[in-house]
Amino acid sequence: MTRLNICTSGSATSCEECLLIHPKCAWCSKEDFGSPRSVISRCDLRENLIRNRCGGEIESPTSSTHILRSQPLSSKGSSSTDLDVIQMTPQEVAMNLRPGNKNTFQLQVRQVEDYPVDLYYLMDLSLSMKDDLDNIRNLGTKLAEEMRKLTSNFRLGFGSFVDKNISPFSYTAPRYQTNPCIGYKLFPNCVPSFGFRHLLPLTDRVDSFNEEVRKQRVSRNRDAPEGGFDAVLQAAVCKEKIGWRKDALHLLVFTTDDVPHIALDGKLGGLVQPHDGQCHLNEANEYTASNQMDYPSLALLGEKLAENNINLIFAVTKNHYMLYKNFTALIPGTTVEILHGDSKNIIQLIINAYNSIRSKVELSVWDQPEDLNLFFTATCQDGVSYPGQRKCEGLKIGDTATFDVSVEAWNCPSRHTEHRFTLRPVGFRDSLEVGVTYNCTCGCSTGLEPDSTRCNGNGTYICGLCECNPSYLGTRCECQEGENQSVYQNLCREAEGKPLCSGRGECSCNQCSCFESEFGKIYGPFCECDNFSCARNKGVLCSGHGECHCGECKCHAGYIGDNCNCSTDISTCQAKDGQICSDRGHCVCGQCQCTEPGAFGETCEKCPTCPDACSTKRDCVECLLRHSGKPAGNQTCHSSCKDEVITWVDTTVKDDQEATLCFYKTAQDCVMMFTYVELPSGKTNLTVLKEPECGTAPNAMTILLAVVGSIVLIGIALLAIWKLLVTIHDRREFAKFQSERSRARYEMASNPLYRKPISTHTVDFTFNKFNKSYNGTVD
Repeated sequence: MTRLNICTSGSATSCEECLLIHPKCAWCSKEDFGSPRSVISRCDLRENLIRNRCGGEIESPTSSTHILRSQPLSSKGSSSTDLDVIQMTPQEVAMNLRPGNKNTFQLQVRQVEDYPVDLYYLMDLSLSMKDDLDNIRNLGTKLAEEMRKLTSNFRLGFGSFVDKNISPFSYTAPRYQTNPCIGYKLFPNCVPSFGFRHLLPLTDRVDSFNEEVRKQRVSRNRDAPEGGFDAVLQAAVCKEKIGWRKDALHLLVFTTDDVPHIALDGKLGGLVQPHDGQCHLNEANEYTASNQMDYPSLALLGEKLAENNINLIFAVTKNHYMLYKNFTALIPGTTVEILHGDSKNIIQLIINAYNSIRSKVELSVWDQPEDLNLFFTATCQDGVSYPGQRKCEGLKIGDTATFDVSVEAWNCPSRHTEHRFTLRPVGFRDSLEVGVTYNCTCGCSTGLEPDSTRCNGNGTYICGLCECNPSYLGTRCECQEGENQSVYQNLCREAEGKPLCSGRGECSCNQCSCFESEFGKIYGPFCECDNFSCARNKGVLCSGHGECHCGECKCHAGYIGDNCNCSTDISTCQAKDGQICSDRGHCVCGQCQCTEPGAFGETCEKCPTCPDACSTKRDCVECLLRHSGKPAGNQTCHSSCKDEVITWVDTTVKDDQEATLCFYKTAQDCVMMFTYVELPSGKTNLTVLKEPECGTAPNAMTILLAVVGSIVLIGIALLAIWKLLVTIHDRREFAKFQSERSRARYEMASNPLYRKPISTHTVDFTFNKFNKSYNGTVD
C-alpha cells in the first residue's frame, strides 16, 4: 500500500510554507542539497532529509509549554487565615505552538473543605407565594444551623421581585397604584408591584434575615409569568451592594411558582432596548431600569453568572420543573430542585443543591481564539480517563479532579501576535490564564542575504534557496528573461529523445514552466507529473479517498487499493454481538466475505446450518470441567478458551438482560448450565456453574407404590362418580313418577265402574192449572 507523503506533495517553495503543511514536515536549508531542479524535495519528513544527507541544517520547530505560576492546592478554606484559597493549579501557562502540532498540559481542581459560602435568597413575592412567605419567617435561623454543619463561614442575604410595573405585566390603572389587590376577595390588601428590591446584603447575622423577611408583604401582577430574571441579573452584577466575597462559594437561590419572562417579552410593554447587563440599583436598592429595558436573555444571564462565579439554584414547583431543567442546559453552573407548594422543604432543597454543586467540577473556556482547537481529557475520582470530557461528577469534598488539556493551532496569524484565553471551573473564582504565541518562522530566515553572490548577485539567498530579483530566473538567478535559452534546452528533457518538458510545458533557463490544465495541476522538474491521471472508481478520481500524485493514487488513512476504493475500516463488518463478520468470514474492503458454509447476510449473521453460540462455547466449558476449571494454570484449554473470560458461580442466575443462557446434558445425565455476554473488547464473559446439576437415582419401590396408589385412587374416584350419576338419575325418575301421580283425577266416587244405575234429575218449572199457579217440581 502506497502512502501519501504530504510534505513532498505540498509543493512548498519556502521554509515557512513547508512548516504549515504538517507538523511532521521539515525543511533542509543546506545550500547544495538535492537536485538543482528539485525545490520541493527540501520539504520532507525529517527522517527522509537525514537519509538524503541534509546534515544538521534542518528546520523543524516544535511546540513547547512552560508553567509560569503554579501554587499548590489548598486543603481547607480560608475561614481562619488571610491566605488565598487555591482550588486550581497551575494558574498561568505559556505555550509556543507550531500549527498542527498539538501540545498538552495538565491542570488539577479540588473542592476544598470548609470553604466559605455566600447565599443570597431571591424570592418571588407575587400573590401566589403568600403561603411560602409565611413559612420562611424563621428560615434564616434554621438554614444557618444546617449550613454550619457544612462550613464554618456562612453568610445570608435576601431580595425579592414581582414584575415590571407597566401594562400588560401589572395593574396600572389609577385605582390599583397603591393597592393592586383591590376587589380581590381572597386577599384584598397588598403592596404595589415592583421589579426587584435588594433588601439585605450578605451577613452572618441570621436574625437580621428573619427580621427582614417578617417585614415583607406580597404584591400582585397581571399575567402569570414573573420578572425574576431581571432580579437574577441584578443580584449577579451588583457585587458591591450584594456583598459577594472574593473567596467564597456564591449561591443564588431563586424561588418561584411560575414561569419567567425572557428577552423580547418586554416588547409587549413597549420596551425595545435590550438589557445592557449592568447594575441599576439606586440608593434605596431598588431596580431603576425595570420600566426602561427588556428582560435579559438566557445567554446574558449565563455570561454574567459565570463572570461573577455564581451558582444559580432554581427552586420551583413541580409543574414547572421541566422548563427550568431545560434552562440549566443553557446556563452553566445552574441546578434545579422541586419546591413544595408552601416552601416547607426549602432548607433540604438548598442542602441538596449545595451538595450537588460541590460534587462536580466542570471547566469553562473564556475568550478562546478562533485559530485554536482545545481537547480535554478528564480523570475523575475513579482514576479512569474520559477523552472529550471536561466534567467530573460524584466527587467528595477534598477530591481532586485532573484534566489534560491539549491545544492545537491550525494556522498562523497574519502578523506576529500573542493570544490569551482562560480556563475556569464553573462557579469557582480560580482560573488558569494561558498565553499562546505561534512558532511560524524558520531560524534560517534571520540570515537572509540580499543580492547574494550565491544568487549571482541577482537575488536574495534565504534558507538554501534564491529568491530572484524581477526579470531573473533559475535556481541561482543565472538567467535573464529574453536571452537565448537554446543551450539549456537539453536540461529540460527527462531523457534523451523525449520531448521538452514532456510536451506539457515550456523550457526557460534550464527549467520547465508547466502549462495550466483545466483538468488539474501539471508539475515536476520535467512536467512529467499531474494530479488527474490516476485510476478512477465510478468516475471519481482515486474513489474520493486519496490524492493523485504523479499518476499514482496516494490513499488516505483507512483506504487501500490502486484506486483507493478499499476501506480498511472494519466497523461496517461488526455484527451486533461485536464479532467481525459474526466470526464466520473475513472483512475485505469494509464488506464481509462469508467463509462458513451456509452463512450469509451483511455481517454473515444468518446461518441456518451453523452451530449456535452455545454449541461453540460448549467445547470451552467441557474442557474446563475436565481439567478442574483452572484455565489460567492449564494450557490444555487455552486454544478453546482463548477469547473467554471465565467466572465461576455456585448457581446460575440470569439477571443480565444481555446474557444468553445455555445448557446441555452431560454424559452422566447431568445438566450443565452457563451464560455468556459479548464484551466490547471482542472477548466473551462466560459465567459457568462450578458443578453440573445432577438429579438423584429414582427409587423403584417408590415409583411402584405411586403407580399402584394412583390406579386405586383413580378407580375409587371413577366408582364415586358412577354412584353419583346413578343417584342423580334415580332421583330424577322418582320425581317424574310423583309428578305423574299427582295429575291423576280419578277417585272411587267418580269412577264409572262404581256409578248407581238410578239417576235423579230435578227440573224447575211453572204451570197454570185451573187458573191456579203452581210452582214446584215433578218427579
